[in-house]
Amino acid sequence: MSLSKAAIGLTLLPHVGGIIGGLLTRKNIKQWYETLDRPPWRPPNWAFGPVWTTLYTMMGYASYLIYRDGFGESRDRALMLYGSQLMLNWLWTPIFFGYHKLGLACAEITLLLANIGLCIGAFYPINRTASYLLIPYFGWVTLATTLTYSIWQRNKDKKKI
Repeated sequence: MSLSKAAIGLTLLPHVGGIIGGLLTRKNIKQWYETLDRPPWRPPNWAFGPVWTTLYTMMGYASYLIYRDGFGESRDRALMLYGSQLMLNWLWTPIFFGYHKLGLACAEITLLLANIGLCIGAFYPINRTASYLLIPYFGWVTLATTLTYSIWQRNKDKKKI
């Protein structure tokens, strides 16, 4: 794989799960999500698509920078952490929107947040820009973790939670 193909492929990779998750989410917004008791401080529904598109692009490009600039065990560890956080990211949507398991989604997103923090730390010695590109993602997932927890707590008495 040439470097330009690697840059494009790795930058676009996170969008694969995002597109699939978006389809699942769209089906559940009106018939399920909007029926939940949600906090008034939550972002509007329209904000999620543009934010995730931007974050997926940034994290994908960050992974390319690590692929390009890293070597040996440090690169392998950084990319393994990146891959595991990407899988955790993609898993949250079916847990929350598909199965409506709010408590499990809360535990899963907390694990994701910790993994992103470890990923930022692993990226930093290899390419500082790559680690900085993950900081907005960490911030957004912090908000998403808080929102998931709040929704879970507000809806504990409802069925299938």
